[in-house]
Amino acid sequence: MFECMVVAASPSQNISALLVFGDSTVDPGNNDYISTFFKSNHVPYGRDFPDHTATGRFSNGKLVTDFLASALGLEPLVRPYLDPGLTDSNLESGVSFASAGSGLDNGTSSISSSIPMLKQLAYFEEYLGRLQKVAGNRTQDIISNAVFVISVGSNDYIWTVYGVSGNDSKGNLPDYQNLLLGNLRSSIQRLHEAGGRKFTVAGLPPIGCIPLQMTLAILQKPVELVERKCIETQNEDAKAYNSKLQAMLASLQTELLESKVAYVDLYSLLMDMLTNPHNYGFEVTSRGCCGTGLMEAGPLCIGVVACQDASKFLFWDAIHPTEAAYKAIADHVLQSVLPLIL
Repeated sequence: MFECMVVAASPSQNISALLVFGDSTVDPGNNDYISTFFKSNHVPYGRDFPDHTATGRFSNGKLVTDFLASALGLEPLVRPYLDPGLTDSNLESGVSFASAGSGLDNGTSSISSSIPMLKQLAYFEEYLGRLQKVAGNRTQDIISNAVFVISVGSNDYIWTVYGVSGNDSKGNLPDYQNLLLGNLRSSIQRLHEAGGRKFTVAGLPPIGCIPLQMTLAILQKPVELVERKCIETQNEDAKAYNSKLQAMLASLQTELLESKVAYVDLYSLLMDMLTNPHNYGFEVTSRGCCGTGLMEAGPLCIGVVACQDASKFLFWDAIHPTEAAYKAIADHVLQSVLPLIL
């Protein structure tokens, strides 16, 4: 069992910034500034956020990266790079380039018109130029002592493999996995060439236990077979990808000079939450807090009634975890992952 505990990491551990890439799990609001239907800058999102503000985070409150930034003594929150109100201090302590709906496959990002990984990397290179103007000769030290957080890949399965894109990737899933991992590897190498030295990379969660996926599976079955449970084939796909991901990261670790790469085992952590929910204070794990919790996410989670106490739910909407779940993940990262790269 994973321990859920409060951990306050010290800024003396020489972490200068958090630089974040990926999807909705780490997007603090970049989608607010682009033309996409997949936004969360509306109620009831942000209900438990400071000032009860819907910032574009796909949760009722803070994300994992917000908890990390605060615990590391950087900033109380990680800001979206596209926020026009970014200050010099925000640039120095790090930002998020992530975009809800994004994937490692550019085709996945095109479904929701989100910011693909290649564009996130381009924004990072633009950010380096802005940081240079602010920090001058301290820029390289900031980048080399920053933690690069990468959380991406779930959308490639939810939307492209199992969803609406029409790709034939499901018929040749091993090759598609290799494509995704190749793109991820290239992204990390590019960040390393730009000076990055500390990387954390999240694996896939148990995708078959996401409320939306369970709902869609029920809709595809005859009525007499309806039963709300995790889809084991999708979970097996996630485990197969994660196994390949860990092997790729181990290989990459031997190639990237003076760097450390750590894997974040989201699958095991979330499965523990699903199997032992009361250890985390959860009472509901098969549906989200927003609306019915079966289908609502993004534009569908608007103008609906949410549950009274989100801290008792593992999922906020039909896809994304609650702040309470993100806090448990952040505690695990602080306790067991960051020490591997410091």
